[in-house]
Amino acid sequence: MDKSILTKILGFPATLIHGDTLVLDRWRWLKARLPLTRNRESLLDVGCGSGAFTIGAALRGYHTLGLSWDARNQKVAGERAKICKAKYATFEVLDVRKLDTRKDFYSSFDIAVCCENIEHILDDRKLVLDITRCLKPGGRLLLTTPYLLFHPVTSIDRGPFSKQETGGHVRRGYTKAMLEELCNEAGLRPDRFSFAGGFLSQKITMLFRLVCKVNPLLGWVTVLPFRMLPPIFDLPVAALISYPYFSICLEAYKPRYSDEGIT
Repeated sequence: MDKSILTKILGFPATLIHGDTLVLDRWRWLKARLPLTRNRESLLDVGCGSGAFTIGAALRGYHTLGLSWDARNQKVAGERAKICKAKYATFEVLDVRKLDTRKDFYSSFDIAVCCENIEHILDDRKLVLDITRCLKPGGRLLLTTPYLLFHPVTSIDRGPFSKQETGGHVRRGYTKAMLEELCNEAGLRPDRFSFAGGFLSQKITMLFRLVCKVNPLLGWVTVLPFRMLPPIFDLPVAALISYPYFSICLEAYKPRYSDEGIT
């Protein structure tokens, strides 16, 4: 289905149902950490894809900038932002591996978002450090990435993972300790860890991926009736069965004060 037509019909919610059901799970996690605001906080969306979260945050009052290497995606994202009347959403074409080249971004953003992107980057240490540089003192990082111990949704999740950055995953995922290590290297303080993408979402996503191999539109139509189920049932299902979530989620904080002068 044409993305622009769907967005014209449904508005912003359409941006969350173009792909698999895990996208909505991540937005629900992110939205809970982005309270409505009139304070014009600045937000950097690192690896924004087709811009759904950049637009969603802008509609909540944040002045957002979405970054992606894909010029076509950025064009679509800009069109969708206009349709959704997300006047605070902007987009730039930039390979996030070169984020350090944008000195004008340093200490400029109150919040940085990085959802399902770091697992595509070989030098994850550099990426987190570059993001940290873009945050103001007191700024927050909101990051999601596959959980190392998740059960593969489809065979592609088993690997092998590329040793080169060709667009796919270069590692299976992360644990709490691995993300803490990256935060410590970058001078961030981990604040809270949680999870997103429960059992039902993963199974519906599996169905979506399998049917999309036959026809992408058929895949979208097939899972459409099931999209309402995870937000209602995934939490109680998680309480009943020990099934790992798909994504581990990090909230981290850039200290307002350095250790200089402390004795």
